[in-house]
Amino acid sequence: MGDLRADWRLRLRRGDAHGPVCGAGVLVDQRTALTCAHVVRHPDAVMWLEFAENGALEPVAARVMPGGWLPEGEHGEDVAVLRLDSPRPRARPAPLDPVLRAGTEVYATGYAEGFDDGMSLWGRIGGASGERVQLDAVTKAEVVRAGFSGAAVCTRPLEDRPVRVVGLVVSRRGDLGEVLPENNRLAFSYLIPVDLIARLSPLIRELSGPDAWDHAFEERLERWFGDPDEDPVKITVVPPGSGKDRSLRHLLHRADVVHRGGDSRPHLADHALGRISFPVGEYLAYWDWLLGTARRPAGPAPAPARPVTLVVDGLDEEPRPGPLLELLLRLRELGFRLLLVLRHEGGTGWNAARDDLLRPALFGHADVLLGRLEQAEFGNAIRRDVVDSASLDSVTETADLRRAELRRIAAAPDPQRQLPMLRALLRTLRGDLDRQGGR
Repeated sequence: MGDLRADWRLRLRRGDAHGPVCGAGVLVDQRTALTCAHVVRHPDAVMWLEFAENGALEPVAARVMPGGWLPEGEHGEDVAVLRLDSPRPRARPAPLDPVLRAGTEVYATGYAEGFDDGMSLWGRIGGASGERVQLDAVTKAEVVRAGFSGAAVCTRPLEDRPVRVVGLVVSRRGDLGEVLPENNRLAFSYLIPVDLIARLSPLIRELSGPDAWDHAFEERLERWFGDPDEDPVKITVVPPGSGKDRSLRHLLHRADVVHRGGDSRPHLADHALGRISFPVGEYLAYWDWLLGTARRPAGPAPAPARPVTLVVDGLDEEPRPGPLLELLLRLRELGFRLLLVLRHEGGTGWNAARDDLLRPALFGHADVLLGRLEQAEFGNAIRRDVVDSASLDSVTETADLRRAELRRIAAAPDPQRQLPMLRALLRTLRGDLDRQGGR
């Protein structure tokens, strides 16, 4: 089912953060929003965008982007494409859908007078009215009113199909011309379909296409960022300009440290070490060690309070990947989790990253999870009071089986075959730990 609240639903104020509420809008990526041109009024106006359903997201000013002023004309357009003054990557963008079918049940949330916190009205997709599309309300009281212009027209969430945004509320009409819909004999709402907006705006055409996002990749990355038991090193290929690339950009805020291929290694070392608390006088020693200009300091290494995630965006865009990979190996010794992004299949640095970083990290992580599984199994056996001299050999039976599997993987003659086997074992170990209560 769909979430009750949506980051992409926007409440608009005109002029500044304290201006009057004047309509609604839709966030379509971290820097772009849609609303109606008549809400903005002028192409040089400053609008204030509020994330009405997520108070954790800061409001932001926005202006019409170049080519984004599409005032009402012969084709039924009444659209303004806004560029946010600063991006909001933590906000989930609207799922745009250019496919619109008559009879589909839809709803819109707007900000009518007296309802600054929002009110939702329901209806069904009716027939075409020129380039606009009619919304048939169940009752006249559910026809849109002032404050709904620019609101997302959304499909009803279903188990097998989440909410989709199929258009923007643009206007209403009553046969008697009365302000309140219920004072007319007939009253209808109208929307501008996403399909029309996409024909008018190349950016919206790109964002509403079937390959605009890679949601399966997003789910995997969300899981990786959120679960420290996921693989400590992850390598992925993200072609530039792809839906996968757009999804990655929206999730980079989850990383503690981001390093772009070709950027300064000293800057990376400084930024990474800033995530760790050092005893007085040890910082520079570790900085020199990370850059390969000194030996590793004696004694136990300081560890971050929680696992630190580092994204290397464009490993294959690094002019000399060798020194960078050596630095990353040392960061792994300090407990950093690494996401290595290559921009091209088989790009520079792939083989070394796989052999020197990925495979050793997966073997080491499997060993850590096995140790936790053994402890969990043994602890559960004690709690069940089944540990005695006759059962000592069997209380960690699952962990023993998994450890034997790890030895078989380590003995495999082809290193490339080890990787899928290791990943499968790690998935199994995480499931074992869930069942044993070890996570």
